[in-house]
Amino acid sequence: MDSILNFIKLEESDGLLLYWLKEILIAVVVFAFFYALARLLRYILITWGPRFTSFTKTDLDDRILLRITPPASFLVVCAGLYYAVRTLPLPEKAHLLASGLLFIIIVVILTNIAYRVTDELLNWYASRLSEQVSNGLNRQLIPLVEKLISIFLIGTALIITLKHFNYDILSLVTALGIGSLAIGMAAKDTLANMISGFTLMIDRPFRIGDRIQLTGGQLGDVIDIGLRSTKIKTMDNTFLIIPNSELCNTILINMAFPDVRAKGRINLGVAYGSDIEAVKKLLVDTAMEIPDVLRDPAPEGYFVSFGESALNMALFFWVENYTNVFSVTDRINSLIVKRFQENGINIPYPTRTVLVEKD
Repeated sequence: MDSILNFIKLEESDGLLLYWLKEILIAVVVFAFFYALARLLRYILITWGPRFTSFTKTDLDDRILLRITPPASFLVVCAGLYYAVRTLPLPEKAHLLASGLLFIIIVVILTNIAYRVTDELLNWYASRLSEQVSNGLNRQLIPLVEKLISIFLIGTALIITLKHFNYDILSLVTALGIGSLAIGMAAKDTLANMISGFTLMIDRPFRIGDRIQLTGGQLGDVIDIGLRSTKIKTMDNTFLIIPNSELCNTILINMAFPDVRAKGRINLGVAYGSDIEAVKKLLVDTAMEIPDVLRDPAPEGYFVSFGESALNMALFFWVENYTNVFSVTDRINSLIVKRFQENGINIPYPTRTVLVEKD
């Protein structure tokens, strides 16, 4: 009887051993298949990928392919290991622990691949933007977009992981929504300035280095466009710090748009009886004597109106850069006084004639 029992136990142990060997063999075959698939994918991406990307005009696809090749092949290996573990008849806790750990690794790899692709896209866009306009926009905008994308990818990976382990993410999302609402209500002014700053970076009504004039008459050069405020350096070398929400809701003049050329104007009056055509020609010739005055478009002189004591004239001229308007105006004014004196043209003072009648 004992020998029969021993024989039965031996048969059961042999059957169990064969069963485990069979399951392990299946797991090894599954893993070997995915490992070979990973090697094939790596070979295709390294050998054949550049041949297809060479047909494009940019190097963006080459850079993306170079960065995703290592994690993509590693992802296939981890996927094979994940399915191989799932085929093994492990205890429930060990099975959940092993498969759960591999699932987390796979989610991390996928998140890393997505981040690498978006990072290359943003770097490529920033390089193109800096070639077109060197105004520091990529220094302001690209890091902000990278942070927002990173937060989104991490949040998505966390939600997928929690969902895989059957955690109730609805309560988490609800709590995050209520918390975000409370924070938004408490910091609405700060958030308004941040959103306005993001709008200024996208819409670009002005750029760093542009000279702008506000409705209040303040004039200055834009030094920095931050998330909360914009810094403007005025003509008297002081900093004007304005919240972005105010700049988004106000009317301003951008003197550097559409280009940095600027138009100057000089108003003056000549005595009644002066030769108007000669005065206009003299104004234009005087402006042409200044080297910084553009020849195209050429200066123009106009007879504007009849004044109480003088004939009102105007001289319009263009300079290459708006920063030169004041200095060029000063030089033209000084030369006009000299030329008028040489040609006998008077700039009259306002006069009044008072008649006194006696009874």
